[in-house]
Amino acid sequence: MNDPKNPPSPASGYRGRFAPSPTGPLHAGSLVAALGSWLDAKKNGGKWLLRIEDVDGPRSIPGADLEIMRQLLACGLQWDEEVTWQSECQEDYQSALEALNQHKCLYPCTCSRQTIANALATQGIENPRNQEMVYPETCRPIELGINNLSTRKMAWRLALPSNLVIEFEDRWLGTQKQQLNQAVGDFVLRRSDGLFAYQLAVVVDDAAQGITHIVRGEDLLSNTARQIYLQTVLAYDRPQYLHLPLVLDEHGEKLSKQTLATQIHTQDTKSVLQELQKAAAHLGLRNLPNRESVSIAEWLLAATHAWGNQSNQKI
Repeated sequence: MNDPKNPPSPASGYRGRFAPSPTGPLHAGSLVAALGSWLDAKKNGGKWLLRIEDVDGPRSIPGADLEIMRQLLACGLQWDEEVTWQSECQEDYQSALEALNQHKCLYPCTCSRQTIANALATQGIENPRNQEMVYPETCRPIELGINNLSTRKMAWRLALPSNLVIEFEDRWLGTQKQQLNQAVGDFVLRRSDGLFAYQLAVVVDDAAQGITHIVRGEDLLSNTARQIYLQTVLAYDRPQYLHLPLVLDEHGEKLSKQTLATQIHTQDTKSVLQELQKAAAHLGLRNLPNRESVSIAEWLLAATHAWGNQSNQKI
């Protein structure tokens, strides 16, 4: 991994990425994210990187990373640099955590999810189903200082300044604003089991790889303000963001491995093109070649032109 303070800078000025978690093969929703990010990179003459986000080791499925890579290649989505794995970047995350500690904005937390839920309940706050609980600052000290980060069996949270509002422009959704104290509160950067949280890992990775443009699913939109704040505190550059519309199942739920989404079919060219056509249609791309004689490379070239035309109107 590169140094987050001295990231690579391509002549085109564009470095994008696709960063799947290896918890199963690609499904229709993840293909939309992969295709959208690839098309945006190619339309802008930039680099498209592949990062395997296996920071949460217990959730990773052995071999899923290789299957994802095989599926991407079958779809003609070739990455431009060596693949990286978050599990190989633990020292980078620890260095970032230590830098934040020097800023005196970390504190240890021993709260369980049930403890947090109980604390919120006593305040009359009922947490909606499948939504993140706003941390009630149970463990936050009156004064923040430099801590011994080697202490185990406790989480480390980032202490937010009061009334922290993050605003950014999403290239697809327009102006976005989030009041972090009210939306999530002080959030975890390293878990009590010693694993680094996604929020810290993805920010460090994007900075180290010099990512300038992030194209991903709308399910990650709510994470963006936290990541932008971390970028600010760590003095990293802020990428541009574009959040794509989600693929939903028949119940209106996000298509995901948790909802038993089936993997995309890549056994032959016809199947691949059918999957790509569905992903492109979800992205609003129309009039792409669908004749049987078209190759995957020809289809991707047409899709890149279509993405460019759509981008001039919307993005």
